[in-house]
Amino acid sequence: MEIIGKVIKLLPLVTGQGRNGEWRKQEFVIEIPGKYPKQICIAIWGDKIDESQLKEGEEVKAMIDIQSREHNGRWYTEVRSWKIERPGSQVRDDQNDFVDAAPEEGDDLPF
Repeated sequence: MEIIGKVIKLLPLVTGQGRNGEWRKQEFVIEIPGKYPKQICIAIWGDKIDESQLKEGEEVKAMIDIQSREHNGRWYTEVRSWKIERPGSQVRDDQNDFVDAAPEEGDDLPF
């Protein structure tokens, strides 16, 4: 899944120690535009935090997974992003696929 919206809040970085070593989690709130804008809290983990370099106010496209876990009879849901992109900053590979329909000078074609 992907979500496109504006980063409206960066929450504090959370760190901890688990059985697999140290972990880091950065949560941010994204607002999806529309007649009734929606706000979603998304988490990024580990090295993805450094790669994304999020800033409040910028528009991003977040590729996400939604995951729920049960603990003591209660369910907890988390939206995790595995990739962040900035719309419009991508370089297109097909830019040279455009064919110019305007005839060049000295064109000998009869039509």
